[in-house]
Amino acid sequence: MPTTENHDRSLSEVFASVRVPGPDASWLRRFLAFVGPGYLVSVGYMDPGNWATDLQGGARFGYTLLSVILLSNMMAILLQALSARLGIATGQDLAQACRAHFPRGISFLLWIACELAIIACDLAEVIGTAVALQLLFGLPLLAGALISALDAFLVLLLMGRGFRYLEAFIIALLAIIALCFAVQLAIATPPVAEILRGFIPRTQVVTDGAMLYIAIGIIGATVMPHNLYLHSSIVQTRDYARTPTGKREAIRFATLDSTIALTLALFINAAILIVAAAAFHTSGHADVADIADAYHLLAPILGAGIASTLFAVALLAAGTNSTITGTLAGQIVMEGFLHLKIPNWARRLLTRSLAIIPVVIATWLYGDRSVDELLLFSQVVLSMQLPFAVIPLVWFVSRRKLMGEFVISRLTAGAAWTVAGIILVLNFQLLYSSLAG
Repeated sequence: MPTTENHDRSLSEVFASVRVPGPDASWLRRFLAFVGPGYLVSVGYMDPGNWATDLQGGARFGYTLLSVILLSNMMAILLQALSARLGIATGQDLAQACRAHFPRGISFLLWIACELAIIACDLAEVIGTAVALQLLFGLPLLAGALISALDAFLVLLLMGRGFRYLEAFIIALLAIIALCFAVQLAIATPPVAEILRGFIPRTQVVTDGAMLYIAIGIIGATVMPHNLYLHSSIVQTRDYARTPTGKREAIRFATLDSTIALTLALFINAAILIVAAAAFHTSGHADVADIADAYHLLAPILGAGIASTLFAVALLAAGTNSTITGTLAGQIVMEGFLHLKIPNWARRLLTRSLAIIPVVIATWLYGDRSVDELLLFSQVVLSMQLPFAVIPLVWFVSRRKLMGEFVISRLTAGAAWTVAGIILVLNFQLLYSSLAG
């Protein structure tokens, strides 16, 4: 089984840098040492791309698509647990495993697909940050997009102080987002019975083309391809014993960490859709699909001036958080697939620039209104890239030759391949619907 001695370490500058208390420490203290990576991963499940799809889903279809949010979150919990298992059991992140175990041509194609997913995700993050800065401070979208590039240096600053500082910063912003939406839910007072019915799956989601398009966007925005690469790397920042016993405990704690964090992501995604449904779906504003329109309409519809401000503050926190973790994922993918070693600042600035350029071009050619269509389209692109990350991950963790005693059970493998199948079917259905008009 591969170990860190026979291949390069993932994120070598922070590898095994977070101390884990010894076996004589309490269960809680040892678990808390593993808390952090799950929250970095959860950021991708509540980024501005989610806002676009959740807002449209709530405004147009009420609470119906809550079932899609729940399904996609359950899929995410399983896939992220498998990602953490791969990184801990083999010492390789997903990108390194693809490079080591696939032919060069297939590895190259997977790298291209992953880069497209990261660019699509970064588009959403840059747009979200720029829109939030425009709403709060009146900055032009172009200026806001360029300011978002500064996250590359924020990552350098925080990681230079230690990986725990980066995690603490992310968790603090997540707390702000959760608080903002908790207040908005209290103001909106949505009907509990309709919310509960919304979590029950309906065939209409698949048969209605417009609903399916947004549903696939929600899945693409929720189950993030690059997060599978990210999680398999950052779990290795813990200084756990690289022994079967140490790895077994690390897998258990990392899975618990990501499950709790993704439950928070479920609350926030559901809250966005619920607020949109309560404010817009029944008030004659079912056509609201623009984040800026939602910002301006929330206060008068809900009758509370603070609602719009909280919305924009949460959006800025989500955009900032997502740009940080997206940049980190870009580094992991570039190092893992290409074995490319360039200065940290240059690599992070490069990955951010690849996302900023399309936003600048779209805004310049088509104006500010173009960014919302670009935002939703980016989430559908993300969904189309999912199979290229999910299938290799499930294949790796199902192989005893690679995973050894940490290979997943047949039951878990069946669930994981079912998730991969659902993703493939939904994507084929989207393609068919698009081609058939």
